[in-house]
Amino acid sequence: MNAHEQEHRWSTRYRSAGEDYVFGTTPNRFLAAQAALLASGADALSVADGEGRNAVWLAEQGLAVTATEISPVALEKARKLAAGRHVEIDFVLADAVAWDYPEAAFDFVVAIFIQFADPAQRARIFAGMARALRPGGHLILQGYTPKQLEYRTGGPSAVENLYTAELLREAFAGLDIVHLQEYEDVLEEGVGHKGRSALVGLVARRPPAVAAEPGR
Repeated sequence: MNAHEQEHRWSTRYRSAGEDYVFGTTPNRFLAAQAALLASGADALSVADGEGRNAVWLAEQGLAVTATEISPVALEKARKLAAGRHVEIDFVLADAVAWDYPEAAFDFVVAIFIQFADPAQRARIFAGMARALRPGGHLILQGYTPKQLEYRTGGPSAVENLYTAELLREAFAGLDIVHLQEYEDVLEEGVGHKGRSALVGLVARRPPAVAAEPGR
């Protein structure tokens, strides 16, 4: 699916919800569980952020947040949510696949259920996210595993868009794995993610920069 088709698909979905938020207004549970890791004053990127629930929560933790999203409808709702919660966020209308991820710009990169991407698109997004991390920075990612096709409580219907722990370990081989687990939980994230779910959560760290040896 190309960028125009993705934008139309998601804008239609977000618009059809009216004043409601498809995935609710509270943060993803896996992301919120990493609260102790987050440092106030750090810079965070939330990729394909949707209607703003995760970006707003990150800003409430004291982070300077940039959030990308392909749907103008979602961004409008996200800005409304941010204003209502009295936080400021740099919202960027952008395709997560084609966006020029800045080099070593963020202390945290967050990607929650961005499984609209097929394998080729996913490779580009993952490479961009890893590039955007500063040395010592953390990637926080949540997705569905193939078993989610049995539950059908959210996520894509294409199995190739789903994640396994091994897939993520290979995709982020250049990062140090802090936490990686496949598990099941009951989600209550609006009407979009609701019910028993097969999940995988990843926290990974870009290795700190190695200090140059002093000259002889």
